[in-house]
Amino acid sequence: MRKIILSLAMSLDGYIAKPNGDVEWLKSVPNPDKTDHGFSEFYKKIDTTIMGNSTYKEILGFGIPFPFPDKENYVISRTNHADTEFVQFTSDISNLVRNLKAKGGKDIWLIGGGQINTEFLNKGLVDELLIRIVPIVIGEGLPLFANKPDETIFKLIKTETFSTGTIQLTYQPIKK
Repeated sequence: MRKIILSLAMSLDGYIAKPNGDVEWLKSVPNPDKTDHGFSEFYKKIDTTIMGNSTYKEILGFGIPFPFPDKENYVISRTNHADTEFVQFTSDISNLVRNLKAKGGKDIWLIGGGQINTEFLNKGLVDELLIRIVPIVIGEGLPLFANKPDETIFKLIKTETFSTGTIQLTYQPIKK
């Protein structure tokens, strides 16, 4: 069955972005080998993305073409938006997940941000957590989980280290 994988990078102090959503700090850690920290391998395993509206707006603000045109993309939003060439909007997380898991395909990438991550976690919809911890402290920012996540225990499945000092951790939630 398809898994929903919450996958993203965070700083040593637990932030996924600066307070304004900026993620440029990800490029500040030296990477002389130009490693992609396992991203291309991960990207081949998914065919669908889900993200929150703030994350979507941040991606659009990068000034580049939409980065996932080869995937089926969903944006969770509390307000109505017209679907675009690459994105379908919805406010119904449970129905979306039920429909996606009912049909065949590859895994599903939950991109974030913190509010959507918490909603998925609290509904028991995160099947795997793939976190890249980047060796930088940014001091303040947006947390991995926002707005009171439920206490959840995870089992460590795999660790990987990279020449940049980034560590990739793969976890599965232990279902109660």
